[in-house]
Amino acid sequence: MLPSLVFDFRFFFTIICAALASASAAKAFHKLISILKAMKKEDLTQDVQERLRIFGFNVLAQKKLFKDFWPGLQHTIIFWGFIIITIGTIEHVLEGIFHGFSFQFLGPVYSAIVFSQDIFHVLILLAVLFGFYRRLILKPARLPSDPAHKKEALFVLTLTGTLMLANMMTFSAYVFAGYEHAAGYARPISTFLAQIYAFLGCSPEKAMLIAHAGWAVHLATVFYFLHYIPNSKHLHIITAGFNFFFARLDNKGSFKPIDFTNESITQFGVAKIQDFTWKDILDSYTCTSCGRCNEFCPTATTDKPLRPMKLIEDIKHYALDFGAQIAKDPNFEPPMKLVSDESGITFETVWACTSCRACVEACPVGIEHIDKIVDMRRNLVMMEGNMPAELQNTFRNWENQSNPWGMSQDTRADWCRDMGVKTLAEHPTAEYLYYVGCAGSFNDRNKKISTSLVKILQAANIDFAILGKEELCNGETARRAGNEYLAKVMIDANIEVLKRYNVKKVLATCPHCFNTLKNEYPEFGFTATEVVHHTEFIQSLVDDGRLKLNALNKEQRIAFHDSCYLGRYNEVYEAPRSTLKAIEGVELVEMPRNKTKGLCCGAGGARMWMEEKIGKRINVERVEEALEQKPDVIAAACPFCQVMVNDGVTEKGKDKEVLVKDIAEIVADQL
Repeated sequence: MLPSLVFDFRFFFTIICAALASASAAKAFHKLISILKAMKKEDLTQDVQERLRIFGFNVLAQKKLFKDFWPGLQHTIIFWGFIIITIGTIEHVLEGIFHGFSFQFLGPVYSAIVFSQDIFHVLILLAVLFGFYRRLILKPARLPSDPAHKKEALFVLTLTGTLMLANMMTFSAYVFAGYEHAAGYARPISTFLAQIYAFLGCSPEKAMLIAHAGWAVHLATVFYFLHYIPNSKHLHIITAGFNFFFARLDNKGSFKPIDFTNESITQFGVAKIQDFTWKDILDSYTCTSCGRCNEFCPTATTDKPLRPMKLIEDIKHYALDFGAQIAKDPNFEPPMKLVSDESGITFETVWACTSCRACVEACPVGIEHIDKIVDMRRNLVMMEGNMPAELQNTFRNWENQSNPWGMSQDTRADWCRDMGVKTLAEHPTAEYLYYVGCAGSFNDRNKKISTSLVKILQAANIDFAILGKEELCNGETARRAGNEYLAKVMIDANIEVLKRYNVKKVLATCPHCFNTLKNEYPEFGFTATEVVHHTEFIQSLVDDGRLKLNALNKEQRIAFHDSCYLGRYNEVYEAPRSTLKAIEGVELVEMPRNKTKGLCCGAGGARMWMEEKIGKRINVERVEEALEQKPDVIAAACPFCQVMVNDGVTEKGKDKEVLVKDIAEIVADQL
């Protein structure tokens, strides 16, 4: 009777668990998918080969997770372990329905699978224990510590551990009982554990009952997971792969442009949840609440309202709360605005972002935070006229004089009046256009950087010219401030001038100008054959021997600060460092947060033109980190960073002891 009863028990148990879990999961996934369908359409199916590459690196190889090695290793073990063990789970399910079923017909392949499963049971259990250790003992600051997040994390770790223990119990008992499909020859861990049953004097029949109990626990836990996943943050188990595959392949230094000639467009930016694209909402589904974005975000670490993780969670909660009703009735108006105190996405949250991209760089599942923030800013600025008061004056200055200070356009080239610098009007065949930018033209401190670069170019006999009063603001900051229309006007006017002179090669000292001309202007109709930042250009001149640098009279300890738009946006990290190392007497020191993990100065995303009234000043936080290295000089490669770091050094009372200099100034001094 026992085999028949066991068969009946396993058959009905499998069918009931599968039916209940599948019905629950189907209902939840139907809701999630219906919400995605109700969002704005976006075609992200082009270049399948590149999408598969991104998927392979970040899903199969778990590349982004290894930015934090031990948690990355933990997750990789669990990820690959579950893929292998899922084969066993499928076998369990089929065995429950068709008693005696096994994949043993796969021969040597089955042996390899079984061996891997046996090893991964232990490895995953160790990974689970490490997870408990991190959550309960180490307690990293980036992990959410509120009871709800913590409870969910510990619950999932418990379920995962239960799965592994149940499997280990099942297969060790199978081996001891001599079950024909136990495959004990390929299960070293289970074979070792089987000795426990012998030690306890267990009979083969009792061992089989224990095995079936373990089987039932495993299957029940798996089917509970199926019900649980779509209703939890572990939805990323399903969505992360899709999120990477459907990643936006546009240049990471740009945004989706708006077609202002299309009269059918009546809404600019994101005012309602359905103004987001389906990919934006898929991003929110995929958030793991790991806190990595918060750990590196300059606003989160200086007590500003913006917490990137919370922003994405708030978008998800808003979508889940009202998305199903919107899917049924596109005209449904939620009882709270998207940007409001009630939604959690406050006005202050939206305007706190420096667009430094640290959150995107850190996110292990490919979430793109900044696009959503800029889209909400676009609605606030262009539809509601709702922006920080300081920006209103800055916008007027751009409109009237094409620079944020509102200084006369006719004075744009005054900084080089006595240096023999020609304009393209005077020298239209120049090989390089030096695009000076607003800061390099009008800010007294940054004019020194411009003159230093000119000295370098002249010393290396570079054929260059500037636009002078024909140069206009490139529109970068206006875009990030949400004023896409004003940015478009400035971009179109600039492109008209660039095309008139048939500009092919552009040199820029400002990473913001550099990024915009390189990554954004092609979308508006202008593509140069070469756009280069001055740090890269100077490095090439040094490497080619066209610049001979003298040794320092006195050794200097120099800490280099990475500009976000040079580093994370364009992956230029080594050029400025190589140039500094080429100067005899320079001791280059690194701040703890550097390169991809570098801390923003606080000026990007139009924050340069807004007051920083909440929390600790970001530039002070960065300067304190630099001063800990006891430098003689803090080197920068961005006019915004130059101003912010210099202000921070002054605020800390170290301006008499520590200089803040651009790479160009340091090099020009050693010619």
